[in-house]
Amino acid sequence: MRTSRTSRTSLRARLTALLTGGAVVGALLAVATTAHAADTPLRDLAAAKGKVIGTAVTGSKLTGTYGDIAGAQFNSLTPGNAMKWQTVEPTRGTYNWAEADQIVAFAQAHNQQVRGHTLVWHSQNPSWLTNGTWTSAQLSALLQDHISTEVTRYKGKLAAWDVVNEPFNEDGTYRSTLWYNGLGSDYIAQALTWAHAADPSAKLYINDYNVEGVNAKSTALYDLVKSLKARGVPIDGVGLQAHLILGQVPATLQQNIQRFADLGVDVAVTELDIRMQLPSDSAKLTQQAADYKAVFDACVAVSRCHGVTVWGFTDSDSWIPDVFSGYGAATPYDENYVPKPAYYAIAGSLGGTTTPPPTGACTAAYSVQSQWNTGFTGQVRIACSGAALSSWKVSWTYGAGQRITQAWNADCTQSGAAVTCANASYNGTVPNGGSVTFGFNASWSGSNPVPTVTLG
Repeated sequence: MRTSRTSRTSLRARLTALLTGGAVVGALLAVATTAHAADTPLRDLAAAKGKVIGTAVTGSKLTGTYGDIAGAQFNSLTPGNAMKWQTVEPTRGTYNWAEADQIVAFAQAHNQQVRGHTLVWHSQNPSWLTNGTWTSAQLSALLQDHISTEVTRYKGKLAAWDVVNEPFNEDGTYRSTLWYNGLGSDYIAQALTWAHAADPSAKLYINDYNVEGVNAKSTALYDLVKSLKARGVPIDGVGLQAHLILGQVPATLQQNIQRFADLGVDVAVTELDIRMQLPSDSAKLTQQAADYKAVFDACVAVSRCHGVTVWGFTDSDSWIPDVFSGYGAATPYDENYVPKPAYYAIAGSLGGTTTPPPTGACTAAYSVQSQWNTGFTGQVRIACSGAALSSWKVSWTYGAGQRITQAWNADCTQSGAAVTCANASYNGTVPNGGSVTFGFNASWSGSNPVPTVTLG
């Protein structure tokens, strides 16, 4: 629905390692598991229930841990911004498909569906369109051309499209937009018809927010879908965005999903996040877990509920803090890719493991292997027992001017006194009961004091 934020700071789990003389001294470090121990991936749990579990993604971030989780845990991707009109046609007749193509290619490589988002919306349109003066005929031609061009480009590659996004006001009246004002309410039927002509195999949805429970807005959407069905307009489903507030999952959510299903259309929860007033604490995280479970339970209970997409799986890629001042922590993973109680609540709703791995199940030991008057050789051993890792990163800050000069079995960088070492391409996985090590040479002069180590 909205733009995403840039990634934030890394997890900080601190401890002291004693590094003196040439002694070999180890320090155990708490590790955040990104592979979730031996847990069955969410996508496999969802598939076993006949459901889809998706996430909105930012194409440029589909590498490293972000890419690993997006590929391993979800069987559907929604481009957060890459398929919106402003992105794909910023100048009339000049197209930019780079990020959208990247996301589709990633999904194909990871055996995932793609949900197109979105073709017709009042927001994030290019200035040439919104600032133009158009007759109804011109506006209709522009919209048809846009829909036909984009849907045809991805014909056969996308499972579904959010064709029309947010057409209603809160009271159930039509929102005053470029499209409604210029074309009337039938722009919705026209858009669906044009999208179907461009790709008859794609499922076509109308998507909106604050329509999760039974209310005036969702009833207006219900009446519209019923009317479109009666007219023979191609409409396959409704999307309930579900940008929810902590403790406010509508009591009528399952009832509402069911009444749409009874019209003969699919229902998808398309943009789920559950925001809380910051800072988060254990009580809020517990309530958030219960809320996520309630949403997934409602979908699992209705056969025509296609699945649930979270609007970004990590807080580092969430739009909430930039739009709702003082609110955040809305996704199932924290900013450092550590699964929250909400992650395990989702897994539990889908029939999987409901408890997190034990604290300290993965640890790391930092040791000095040898030391001489100008330098030393160090090693870090990362081991897991009762959990596993799909990637790892170790950071520390030197206190006496030490400089890493060479590293092996890790990608290490140093900026000033700060050192960060991440797994190489071949040794990111640390299985339950297994370990990996990496080493480095470094210089020192005069002393080799204790660094503060961060692992996450």
